[in-house]
Amino acid sequence: MKERYEIILAGAGGQGLILCGMILAEAAIAEGKNVVQTQSYGIATRGGFSKSEVIMDREEIIFQQIQRPDVVLALTEQAMAMFASAGPEVQIFYDSTLLGTRPGQNLHGYPFSALASELGHGGTANIIALGVMAVLTGMVKVESLVSVLSSRFSGKTADLNIKALYTGVKLVEKITKGDPL
Repeated sequence: MKERYEIILAGAGGQGLILCGMILAEAAIAEGKNVVQTQSYGIATRGGFSKSEVIMDREEIIFQQIQRPDVVLALTEQAMAMFASAGPEVQIFYDSTLLGTRPGQNLHGYPFSALASELGHGGTANIIALGVMAVLTGMVKVESLVSVLSSRFSGKTADLNIKALYTGVKLVEKITKGDPL
């Protein structure tokens, strides 16, 4: 696994991308990594463009802005348009429920929103995506994410988010076995 990751989580306000970035950052810190997490969003809290950036590294982080993303999560057409041409070395994960299937070696579409709806809470699509990305990239351990979710949330909310995370993990296992989605 790599020592440094630069991750962009982009979509619309209300999709939980800022929270997702904070959870990812906290998991990396728990693993002893240095982390920078930033966020930006439009004046509209729901529906406007929203982005969270996370840099994690075993070494000191000198420059605190993403220069070359390694991983992108795009949950809207606008986000996909912004980052689809980032280069073949950038792994781009997107919600195939919202954006449809796209060709490209570095484009990874998964039905995050459809799976979140099956769980009974559409707002967990971001956590499902986090589970998929963690397993496929190795940027953080799933156990670290579970620990953060357990400390950030309580009761049924914690249970739902942990279930969503493992839904993403199981999705990767299913695909790895060659089972259809």
